[in-house]
Amino acid sequence: MNPPADDFDLLVVGGGINGAGIARDAAGRGLRVALVEQADFAGATSSASTKLIHGGLRYLEHYEFRLVAEALAEREVLLRIASHIARPLRFVMPQVAELRPAWMIRAGLWLYDHLGGRISLPKSCAVRLAPDRYGAGLDSRLAKGFAYSDAWVDDARLVILNLRSAQAHGAVLMPRTRFIGAQRRDGAWRATIEPARAGARRELRARVLVNAAGPWVTTVLEAAGGSQEPARVQLVKGSHIVVPRVHAGEHALILQNPDRRIVFMIPYEQRFTLIGTTDVAVANLDEARAIGAAETRYLLNAVNRYLARPLSRHDIVWSYTGVRPLYDDGSNNPSETTRDYTLKVDDRDGVAQLSVFGGKITTYRRLAEAALEKLQPWLRHRRGNWTHDEPLPGAASDPAIAADLLRARRPTLPQPLLETLFRRHGALADELLDDARSPADLGRDFGGGLTEREVAWFVEHEWAACADDVLWRRTKAGLHMNVAQRAEFSRWFEKQRHRPATIA
Repeated sequence: MNPPADDFDLLVVGGGINGAGIARDAAGRGLRVALVEQADFAGATSSASTKLIHGGLRYLEHYEFRLVAEALAEREVLLRIASHIARPLRFVMPQVAELRPAWMIRAGLWLYDHLGGRISLPKSCAVRLAPDRYGAGLDSRLAKGFAYSDAWVDDARLVILNLRSAQAHGAVLMPRTRFIGAQRRDGAWRATIEPARAGARRELRARVLVNAAGPWVTTVLEAAGGSQEPARVQLVKGSHIVVPRVHAGEHALILQNPDRRIVFMIPYEQRFTLIGTTDVAVANLDEARAIGAAETRYLLNAVNRYLARPLSRHDIVWSYTGVRPLYDDGSNNPSETTRDYTLKVDDRDGVAQLSVFGGKITTYRRLAEAALEKLQPWLRHRRGNWTHDEPLPGAASDPAIAADLLRARRPTLPQPLLETLFRRHGALADELLDDARSPADLGRDFGGGLTEREVAWFVEHEWAACADDVLWRRTKAGLHMNVAQRAEFSRWFEKQRHRPATIA
């Protein structure tokens, strides 16, 4: 006999990377999973990261060796299972002796090369900052530095692909659905949810509640009857700016600052440089809706200490802000608060709630495994860890060969467009294109590498429901459009939203 449609083993609240990872892992173990998200998937913190899969070199200074080792090992896993949206990236740190002596950096990089076990990426080394290579764009007085390896990832797409995999394994996913509250009753959770736009409230029954609401973790805790111990969360705002490409070459820069923090300069979307991040403690989410003037000055001052041509606020073409829901470890300095994840289980009357605090996008998959291990007494799943082996949708064992095959099969389509589609969709680009053989087959061209055919895919397969979902999360096409193009696309999408058959 099948269970009722609204009866689940696991109800996950929060559609960011941690919620998506837990839903995928649980569904793949044969558990009945539902996930609710109040807005768009990856609509908050998980699309506002620095876009890195990294161990966190600076965490070594805070002796977080376990976190760094786990993250470095996960870097290898993600480069394998998400090969189309993640790529290796070389980082260069100019040497500034008065900030950190060379021996200290060498020692840290040696640890970084060895903590994660066997690695596939090139190891660290000392480099000369020649103006035609690693010193491009930098002040000519900077002569020496160090290079090491990490990786880049499209954070919002990583969330979407985990959710697509979760759905393929049977998870029920509900974006734009508010979690109203939940009560422990008759040996299970009785949770009330409500569509954000319109629709009647409904009740779900679940054996376990997972609170992966990120910055809203305490709000969900309160809506589920509170916790046996006070929630210890520190909200830390992190902001980034984007400017036209600053330096040639495909390497990133990691810049030391007098306050002991570091700032990244990362090649972004071919034509731009991403600069970040800040660390500002905030009391609530209202304080973190946009980058502040002081943060902008901080980032510009940080990079201008190193650049041959200083940047000004007039160079900024885009900025974004996110809030990290870190576990409050008592640190008075937001930069020193641990980025490690903490999982808290509240078991009352035999009914469990697991709350997620902190975490890095790099370690989301291990966080999910740890969550399922903690919940084993209430869920009794039989399958062991599996997500390290199964590629995410679209991943190819050899991305370069897969991209070449796509181009060979579609010789009459523009090559730059095929490259863009492959970066976003990997092997799924062929399915997206279907019978398209000419640009006219792709429908309207909105600019910025975005066509009507791809928008239809986002609506039908990736839960896109408004223009910003497409322009800034499913893609970064908005960055490549001008103001008029973005406005026109928004008007077009809003009209089509009331006639979904035309774009889905």
